[in-house]
Amino acid sequence: MDFGFSAENEKFRAEIRAFIAQHVSQDILAEMQAGAAGAGIGPLTRALILKIGERGWIGMSWPKEYGGADSSPMMNTIFAEEMAYRRAPGHDRFGTRMFGPTLMRFGTEEQRTKYLGSIARGEIQWCQGYSEPNSGSDLASLQTKAVEDGDDFIVTGAKIWTSLAHRADMMFMLVRTDPEARPHKGISLILVDMKSPGVEVQPIVNMAGVHSFNQVVFDHVRVPKANLVGDLNDGWRAGMTVLNFERSGIDYAAWARAALEELIDYVNSDDAEVSAAKTDPTVRVKLAELHMEVEAARLMCYDVSYRQGKGEIPSSEASMSKVAASEVYLKVLDYGVDLLGMYGVLEPGSDQAELQGRFFKMRLFYTSGPILAGTNEIQKNIIAQRGLGLPRK
Repeated sequence: MDFGFSAENEKFRAEIRAFIAQHVSQDILAEMQAGAAGAGIGPLTRALILKIGERGWIGMSWPKEYGGADSSPMMNTIFAEEMAYRRAPGHDRFGTRMFGPTLMRFGTEEQRTKYLGSIARGEIQWCQGYSEPNSGSDLASLQTKAVEDGDDFIVTGAKIWTSLAHRADMMFMLVRTDPEARPHKGISLILVDMKSPGVEVQPIVNMAGVHSFNQVVFDHVRVPKANLVGDLNDGWRAGMTVLNFERSGIDYAAWARAALEELIDYVNSDDAEVSAAKTDPTVRVKLAELHMEVEAARLMCYDVSYRQGKGEIPSSEASMSKVAASEVYLKVLDYGVDLLGMYGVLEPGSDQAELQGRFFKMRLFYTSGPILAGTNEIQKNIIAQRGLGLPRK
């Protein structure tokens, strides 16, 4: 059995790398960091995203009539891996990986025509409205309500831990449209313009000092009924499809590989104070173990992509890749902080900070990794039930 990539895959990977080398400047990376701290998407970053959209790479696995290139999910994953590995912009995981494929399955033709092209061109950014102040892992207990009023819904409630809502143009969100129905049955999926009157985005700054999360409050927000995706009170199926796509990304595996390679380069340096680590058996064994785990997580992500190419919507497989990749990324960051010692916990910008203080900063920022897209504990239950056939209780 051949686990390698095709000549077409490798040619495309080389093309992406050449594009990144030519177009992703240090100014753009600095602007992205400022954006992650709450400044929003800057002009350099937005121009680059539009340039990527012009090449047809953002929604490349989508049908051509919706702005795609009729390419394979494998090619799309290669694109996502290369961009994530270099922390380059251009892959809107909310619109491209999660919402777009879901809309193709549950949306109307009018909705597909209206939204998919703008996502594929990089013209619009999305966010996800799922978790609430009192509803997280038990998502079916959500209480944000949408009440019918003529041709509109009136939405009232709040969503929390909403990543990048401060940069988003639109939100796809789950709301309760039938409070009398069983928890999973009275939920609908709707689309909300973030500029609508009554939408308030409240920033949440994490312990790394970065603003990526938000609480979003809806105070009697009018949403056209035309923005209902799928059937009324049947949004749970579409909502769970979104989550399966969310868990299928390769971002964590790519970030883990990049961080591990940075550590290996650090140990292999000619610095006399550092280079002794390369012959330390405990360091060598730990780096080897992390390399094996990173590669295993990466292959799990590509297995999901392979299955998507066969028309499947992987469930337990997506959960496996999400758990493996998010956990090994934190392991790499933890070991990096340990290996760098006290100089590794200095703030970025300090002239004595090893590797510019990136590892400790990233470790603080990505503490939420095993929680996002459904906690890893929930994912392991999904793997047990859907993958292993074990009973729910």
